[in-house]
Amino acid sequence: MQDYDVIIIGSGPGGYVCAIKCAQLGLKTACIEGEDTLGGTCLNIGCIPSKALLHASELFEETNHNFSKLGIETGKTTVNWNKMLGYKADIVNQNTKGIEFLFKKNKIDLIKGWAAIKAPGVIQVNSKTLNSKSIIIATGSKPAQLKDLKVDEKTIVSSTGALSLKKIPKAMTVVGAGVIGLELGSVYSRLGTEVTVIEYLEEITPGLDKETAKMFRRILIKQGIKFILGAAVQNAKKSGNKHIVNYSFNNNKKIEKINTDIILVATGRKPFTDGLNLKKIGIELNEQGQIVTDKNLKTNIDGIYAIGDVINGPMLAHKAEDEGIALAEMLAGQAGNVNYGIIPSVIYTSPEVASVGKTEEQLQKENKSYKVGKFSFMGNGRAKASLAADGFAKILSDKNTDRILGGHIIGPSAGDLIHEICVAMEFGASAEDLARTCHAHPTFSEAVREAALACGDGAIHS
Repeated sequence: MQDYDVIIIGSGPGGYVCAIKCAQLGLKTACIEGEDTLGGTCLNIGCIPSKALLHASELFEETNHNFSKLGIETGKTTVNWNKMLGYKADIVNQNTKGIEFLFKKNKIDLIKGWAAIKAPGVIQVNSKTLNSKSIIIATGSKPAQLKDLKVDEKTIVSSTGALSLKKIPKAMTVVGAGVIGLELGSVYSRLGTEVTVIEYLEEITPGLDKETAKMFRRILIKQGIKFILGAAVQNAKKSGNKHIVNYSFNNNKKIEKINTDIILVATGRKPFTDGLNLKKIGIELNEQGQIVTDKNLKTNIDGIYAIGDVINGPMLAHKAEDEGIALAEMLAGQAGNVNYGIIPSVIYTSPEVASVGKTEEQLQKENKSYKVGKFSFMGNGRAKASLAADGFAKILSDKNTDRILGGHIIGPSAGDLIHEICVAMEFGASAEDLARTCHAHPTFSEAVREAALACGDGAIHS
């Protein structure tokens, strides 16, 4: 029997970051992981491998379509799919090894196996019993499945299977126009797959600023992705080596059909709490199966906490990381905090789409008076020189105080540019504060400054 100050269950972004911070603050820390490698879904079968394939496919697209415009003559390029998958696997391996190194560096005990909480402060892993003052559940999430589309990870796949297909399919049907479906759909579209996205709602990327979502859809259509909106998939039937996907529009129950090689089910994710023994020990769950926590991330059971995808809020790696750091600080007697109003979200397509804070639709619903400052990347010299002038930067500020309320960017490096707005919002800055900050020329970030200027007297280059 071993005694710890903190035991974290799960080594995903929330779990491993929390473990490192706990150790840095002097707490005797252990982390339990049931899978073979560290890093959770994000590192092994999510954020990192998908970004590797996004990067590779974008370079392939650039080579075949933009290089000649730049005076670079390469001839027709081809894809070696096995090598591309090997590159992806190598990136994942480097990162998992990195976490192992950090655990050793910070003297964190790594315990391999599947954990079950037997009582407050008591965890069983395989045949071992561990004691801890505090237990943190950071077990993440798993893909949600549709009743009539059984995932086999071969021809009907979740994001996991989509990252390791045996070959590049001729046709793929994506069920769900959220982040996962559009990112992976865009990978295969660039590699030559005919991609069709079926979405139940009338617009893609639910929750995104509507103006941004509409431009995003137009760009993706221009890139070759087809959309069927306002439709529900009923089922899929195997026909030889293909599937026939049966769907119907919400306003017309007539069954429509589409032939496809691969079906990617991207209808969201749900908390992964299998085997933890939560019900038996009385931990409260909500209707979505999420663990209920208070403002200090504590469950209804003393000494047991939860962070990341298993609790309420956006299922984002960086949200889990922030919660992990905040909780570690609170357990060490410090004042940890997560500002849930300033958590950015990014879609890593080409162009990227990033947002933080309020959308126009949210502000209208709240009857909030606001200003809109918008600037097109067509007016940005760096973007035009990079053949990346699609999209815009948009800032929403309070009509009376000019305080920044939200930011939405679709364009080159949007995922990096959004952080300027995040920092500004964190310090309560106005759009004028951002507009009066000198930005280097020529950079993509000037588009953000121009959007801030547009909240006042007007942008310079539009």
